[in-house]
Amino acid sequence: MLHISSVMTKKKSQRLQDPTIEPAIKAAQPPESATKLPLPRTAQRNPDAHKASKIADSPSTSALIICRNKYSALAQVSLHWRYISSFHGPWLQLPPEILESLAYSNYALPSPRPIDPAVFFDLVKVRRAVEEATDLAVRATSGTASSSLRGSLHAGNGMRGAGGAAALGLGFGGTSHAKLSKERKHRMRELATQKLSQAYHLDEIAASVATMQSASSLEEVAKLVLQRNPNDSDAKYVHFFHEKIPSRMLAESTSLEPLDEIIRNRPTDSSFLRTRGVTRIFKNDFAAAAEDLTEALAITRFVAAQHKAGRGQMELSNVLGGAEKKTGGARDWRHAPRLEDESQPSSLEPQLLFHRASLYLTMACQNITISLEQTPPIADPIHNPEPTNPKAESHATPLSMQTPKRALEARKLVKTYAKRALRDFVNFLSFYEYSPGMSADRAEAYVHQLDAAASDAKRTQATPGRTPLKETYESAMDDVSVSGAITPYESGGRDWQNHGTAPQPYPELPPLKVYPISDLFASSPPADLVPYPVPSRELVKVAPKQKMNNLEGSLKHTFSFSACDEAVTYHPLLTEALHSLLLCHTLVQTSSKEHLRHAHMVARLARQCDGYPVFLAARSPSRADWIEIVRQADNWIGLEQSWESLCAPAPLPGQPEEAQEQRTPEQKRERRRQQAIEDSLSDENVHDEATFQAAVAARERRTVESIPL
Repeated sequence: MLHISSVMTKKKSQRLQDPTIEPAIKAAQPPESATKLPLPRTAQRNPDAHKASKIADSPSTSALIICRNKYSALAQVSLHWRYISSFHGPWLQLPPEILESLAYSNYALPSPRPIDPAVFFDLVKVRRAVEEATDLAVRATSGTASSSLRGSLHAGNGMRGAGGAAALGLGFGGTSHAKLSKERKHRMRELATQKLSQAYHLDEIAASVATMQSASSLEEVAKLVLQRNPNDSDAKYVHFFHEKIPSRMLAESTSLEPLDEIIRNRPTDSSFLRTRGVTRIFKNDFAAAAEDLTEALAITRFVAAQHKAGRGQMELSNVLGGAEKKTGGARDWRHAPRLEDESQPSSLEPQLLFHRASLYLTMACQNITISLEQTPPIADPIHNPEPTNPKAESHATPLSMQTPKRALEARKLVKTYAKRALRDFVNFLSFYEYSPGMSADRAEAYVHQLDAAASDAKRTQATPGRTPLKETYESAMDDVSVSGAITPYESGGRDWQNHGTAPQPYPELPPLKVYPISDLFASSPPADLVPYPVPSRELVKVAPKQKMNNLEGSLKHTFSFSACDEAVTYHPLLTEALHSLLLCHTLVQTSSKEHLRHAHMVARLARQCDGYPVFLAARSPSRADWIEIVRQADNWIGLEQSWESLCAPAPLPGQPEEAQEQRTPEQKRERRRQQAIEDSLSDENVHDEATFQAAVAARERRTVESIPL
């Protein structure tokens, strides 16, 4: 087990430790002078950049000056902002109205919901705040009084249009080109800063991703506000993220004084403590970072308890109650009233738990090297007596005499911090749900109920050629309008309260069993889980394609159990948390049998994690660490398959698992190359084409060597 701990130390200190990769990359790297980038002219004229260059050891002309919130996109060496890739996805390009409709539709679904509602609502609010701030900042820079000015100029071409009225000089239509006053511009920038501060309050990772793809006017808006009002807390908070600093020098170029001033003014806001704790992680001040995150977590829980006590537990659950339809627990989100921002679930507590858990895991890894120090041999005076050597004792240094005690204390710290990280990761997973799907017995019973209902409907139908199912469908199509389908908060469309519930000619789907993900890692997991992996490696058994003319045979085929019935609530950091959980069990030295059970459970969940069409697949550093540890430790827990095979995405309904095993050697080789390219793109040691090609070749070679796990 000590060998496994040493492997983890290497993986946390440097991502690439394999001898086949590091020499190849170093050999292909160009000289240091060839990799330096010239300083842009705009940065040379920036006084903030000049101030940061005095702090840095190297001159300003040899460093790329970027915003602090963009640091992770280029450096990728941090413990928190490296997860910025987890929040990339189509949500950045979707229209805000469509994104908000998807969020409410996701919230109205029965558990487990496809995407965590708290994160989804935060994305909607972040997008709205960033777009409104961008509009204000751009108009303040260009001197435009209204965002609809340009549209009004081209709204009409006739006499009654704004353009025709302006051509005749009638004076209405907003065609005045009067210059905005400085006070008006300051107020617009101040409002934009407040909206950006709100976005960073909700989720600084998602807000950083959104602002990175917005207009460049946002980078200077907080700085301009601080020139007029140096005590503006929102402007200080936004400027902390937008301040220009040298690339790869965040720790040296970042001062905590602005955050300290903000926290003194707003001591009850846990978002500021979260940001300061994460920044202290960058500066390797782990003890103070743990205190900040712990205090922020206590404040968040206290505020949440007060909120529940004031509003009551039933108020939030009954917001959508009037729009429920009897469809297996789902709600009709199109006719549900809009949730206020205060009533929407918050993702702040899971954020704090994840950050603190990652911090504790890092602190545990920091003590591994000391815990593995070799202690001097001690002679046994009974079984193996050795004569004392006075000269050897005289040459003993104080460090060698303290080594045994130091190593023992470090080993205790490794286990202590790993247990704390394990506790926080489990609490983080308790916010999300998992369902094993419908069991075969319940599916068969439901099929019999459907068959009986269909037989009764045939005997009792009054009109030839019409069935209750067809009448229900036609009635729904007549009553539901197209406009009501795309306006989720208006009262248009079908009014179920006035017309009553829809007729139900067939029995409802039985509710699925739902468990918190944390229950799967308990000492006694739920008993109704299907074993994974299946020994035969056939997770989906699909009968040969044939015509099914009767209803019972078709439904048996549809509701037959398969791995596709499993569902899990997606979170952008879920895959990272699951693999970090396995690293914690490695440091705690969990038994191999129990560790194997947890590994299979993580693989079961990882293959179901899919955030599309909102999120793209995220890269997980902990997953790469776990794969490397299993490889270098000779698979000490006894995995029967490679980790890539265990975590392969689950097949779609009706798609057999055997389709994945029928790849040609050329397809497998191409798949390995694509995976190597993706991993190399996220490698901090890759700087140019030569190092990139060397990293891809080394990773392909290592993958081929580790195929027989």
